[in-house]
Amino acid sequence: MKVWTDSIRRVKIALVVTAVAIAVVSLVVSHILVRDLQREEVERMEVWAEAMRSLINADENTDLNLVLKVINGNHSIPLMVVDETGAVTIHRNIPFADFSTEDSIQQVENFLHRMQREGEKMEVKFTAETETGTPKAARLEIWYEDSLLLRRLAWFPFVQLGVVGLFVVIAVFALLSSKRAEQSKVWVGLSKETAHQLGTPISSLMAWTEVLGELYEGDEMIAEMKKDVKRLELIAERFSKIGSVPELKVGNLCEVIDHVVSYIRRRTSDDVVMECRFPEDRRATLPLCAPLLEWVVEVLCKNAIDAMAGSGSITITVFRSSWQWVVDVKDTGKGIPNKHLKTVFKPGFTTKQRGWGLGLSLAKRIVEEYHGGRIYVKASEMGVGTTFRIELKA
Repeated sequence: MKVWTDSIRRVKIALVVTAVAIAVVSLVVSHILVRDLQREEVERMEVWAEAMRSLINADENTDLNLVLKVINGNHSIPLMVVDETGAVTIHRNIPFADFSTEDSIQQVENFLHRMQREGEKMEVKFTAETETGTPKAARLEIWYEDSLLLRRLAWFPFVQLGVVGLFVVIAVFALLSSKRAEQSKVWVGLSKETAHQLGTPISSLMAWTEVLGELYEGDEMIAEMKKDVKRLELIAERFSKIGSVPELKVGNLCEVIDHVVSYIRRRTSDDVVMECRFPEDRRATLPLCAPLLEWVVEVLCKNAIDAMAGSGSITITVFRSSWQWVVDVKDTGKGIPNKHLKTVFKPGFTTKQRGWGLGLSLAKRIVEEYHGGRIYVKASEMGVGTTFRIELKA
């Protein structure tokens, strides 16, 4: 039987694949945009450097309006122009704080050192005159870095990736919550309808067993029939409690387990040996709902009998551990494969050809949601057996 989690798993995989595809496409497109903008900014800086060269070498035929328009048209790319002595002669688009002159000089030096470490450099070579009027070769260094817009665009795909990841997480969480709520409604509706449908025939059976008891007083078969009818009444009561928070009353855990074991012993093969190991005083009192907790132990025992193919031993151990009571149900069955250890409590999971796969999921709900405890597979080895552990607050 295919478990319902398969469809959910496929949906989750589809969401993750979609998110990865969106992220990859976003990263590729953003990388192309960043690369194109970087190329454009490099070209703009080359034009700017050429304008600086034209300004330095200007004569009466140079169109200074065009040169100055290019130089003053840079409003986004941070840059610094450094002469041969290492002094900053021009800077643009550098965010300086309004400090004293000494602090401003220090800021300029700090920005220059950062640009020299992380930025790019261009050189402007020109011919200058010395104090004696003789020409000499000179050069300027133009240090620049990516504009603020380009840096933001470089970070954008990572922000987008985070948003997509958050969307996937929310979508998966909403999907699981919706599925869980829908499943819970189905459980509750099915349980209450089952209890309702069982109510009428059980009442009729109780009346008939009373009549048979009067006609055949002392007959052992009639007594056993009455016990089975009482059992049906208990089962109907269990189903009626699913979906509503049961009232917990202080009870003895050992008595609850004893009641289940005595019932199963009479209705199973003699090849199945059931052993109970209780505290010496048999006092394991705690708040519990006896009918539902009996259901949990019964589910574990019946699963163990199925796993042992009707031959083996079941050992139920009850002991106190700090602030809680612990119940270990150990069998000598075929064991649970490691790949199924995390899914045995999932609704719909079953290894039987016939079965709904709801027993362990309902047991988990009863223990964890109604009793505030915990149930899990403590140990399992193929061909050796399995131990389920129930932990209940004392």
